[in-house]
Amino acid sequence: MECAAAILAAAPLAGRRTWLPLSPPPSPPFIQIQNRLYSMSSLPLKARGMRRCEASLASDYTKASEVADLDWENLGFGIVQTDYMYIAKCGQDGNFSEGEMVPFGPIALNPSSGVLNYGQGLFEGLKAYRTTDDSILLFRPEENALRMRTGAERMCMPAPSVEQFVDAVKQTVLANKRWVPPTGKGSLYIRPLLMGSGAVLGLAPAPEYTFIIFVSPVGNYFKEGLAPINLIVEDKFHRATPGGTGSVKTIGNYASVLMAQKIAKEKGYSDVLYLDAVHKKYLEEVSSCNIFVVKGNAISTPAVKGTILPGITRKSIIDVALSKGFQVSKAMFLTCPYHPSCSL
Repeated sequence: MECAAAILAAAPLAGRRTWLPLSPPPSPPFIQIQNRLYSMSSLPLKARGMRRCEASLASDYTKASEVADLDWENLGFGIVQTDYMYIAKCGQDGNFSEGEMVPFGPIALNPSSGVLNYGQGLFEGLKAYRTTDDSILLFRPEENALRMRTGAERMCMPAPSVEQFVDAVKQTVLANKRWVPPTGKGSLYIRPLLMGSGAVLGLAPAPEYTFIIFVSPVGNYFKEGLAPINLIVEDKFHRATPGGTGSVKTIGNYASVLMAQKIAKEKGYSDVLYLDAVHKKYLEEVSSCNIFVVKGNAISTPAVKGTILPGITRKSIIDVALSKGFQVSKAMFLTCPYHPSCSL
């Protein structure tokens, strides 16, 4: 998933390692949702009517304004079963169906599906926020749509259009509106998932694909919230290698970091900061977010060069930092001031 980008202060207080998670800035890229009326900074759309698979579902779920009965003060980052999820299918013609809203629950998969046997799958992660006037905001969903399309090309998969992706996200959020936390209590995490659901035995692209979106109310990803977090610099395990899939959000990228993350947490660290797999001394990224190094008015971040995910929060921080007069560099080789083989 993509969480807020981490900041490493190159001049840490009292010798401590200071890592700060940043929330996405409340800037113009937000998209406002109010039932079926949308005010957008870009990509204007008309909301499509969404098919639903059961006549017993509420006749107009987007009108539901009550807030779910949940302990909003103690939200963690875990799955909470909500009401609906979106599903669309794509056959060998490469065209996705219109999609439908169905009750949240298990899905059926052939044991020989491409995603189960060969890991042919991608996911995205974005959030919806409730404002004080009860509007709901999305943060740059068209960027997630574009990134999924880029990843799908790398994984030999068809992908929904940007328009269908964004429209499906909006419909899913509206269908689960009561699960959007009150202002300041968290956000509604949105998980678009694209997978090879068709049966395949030999190593080949799947003949059918499924696009799903489900949501869950969440609190902060790190238990420390906006307080500094501790990362361990990892030089034995590597998240990605040149020529691999580190620059796309494929599901296999995340299973491979679980061991390093488990070891780090057993030692009391929040997460892992990975070095490059070739020289084993240049910063790349954390298990679930990009990294920035801040020194005075200068901000540096590793360049996106095939092994690093092009984070949407990363892109937004760079845009905001430049607008505020910071010097921002995208370094091909960014060293770590705390690792014995590195210097800054």
